[in-house]
Amino acid sequence: MNGMAALGGYLLCRAQPQLDALSLFAGVVLMACAASAFNQVLERDLDAIMDRTRLRPLPAGELGLAGGVTIALLTLVAGVLLLNVHGLLPLCLSLFTLLWYLLVYTPLKRRTPFALLVGAVCGALPPLIGWSAAGGAVTDFRIVLLCGILYLWQVPHFWMLQKRHADDYRRAGVPLFVPRSFRGPAPFLVLWLVAMIAATLMLPVFGLIAGQHAPLWCIAFCLPLVLYPFERWEGAAFAGVNIFPALLTLALYGF
Repeated sequence: MNGMAALGGYLLCRAQPQLDALSLFAGVVLMACAASAFNQVLERDLDAIMDRTRLRPLPAGELGLAGGVTIALLTLVAGVLLLNVHGLLPLCLSLFTLLWYLLVYTPLKRRTPFALLVGAVCGALPPLIGWSAAGGAVTDFRIVLLCGILYLWQVPHFWMLQKRHADDYRRAGVPLFVPRSFRGPAPFLVLWLVAMIAATLMLPVFGLIAGQHAPLWCIAFCLPLVLYPFERWEGAAFAGVNIFPALLTLALYGF
């Protein structure tokens, strides 16, 4: 998802992609892999408690701590080398995102459910990395809008994830947005979904998504909001939210 989001930012700035788009995509993916690997090293104690994560290599005993750190460092170095080709700004943005995720969000989420609002910055910055790699100014309103949309996307995504695995998170002692007695659609989440969709529908208004297929993209973006209030369709709504960054990238490219 981070790679697709970075590619979306790149394509928004440069309509005709060049071969360097592939190295950008690969570099961002590798940086995301490094962040995930370091995160699994740091949270191996929590992963061993939760059913959702207990089969990861470190808690399952398939990989030692040294092996986990080695994989994290190798993917980090590979990502840095690929992104360095695109200039200092994309590389610095990538490193900032990784450090924010590991040093700010990861420890904070053990203490407060509002860590999600801090951690959402990490998911919002990949388009800016792609945009800057294509030569765009980071203050341009188009990339600011796109990053804002993906910031809003983080909350519904993780709310639904926490709700699905609430018992796991409670067992590990991780504070949740989801109250213990919560049932049915959450007004808080509906509000965030409405904000996310409203911001997304601004893309065709400002000409960032154009052509005869623009109305179809708007319908696709709205599906999670339409499906979420119906409990039987909650799984489909979760899937729709998960593929949102990919849909957004395809829409920006003009498919």
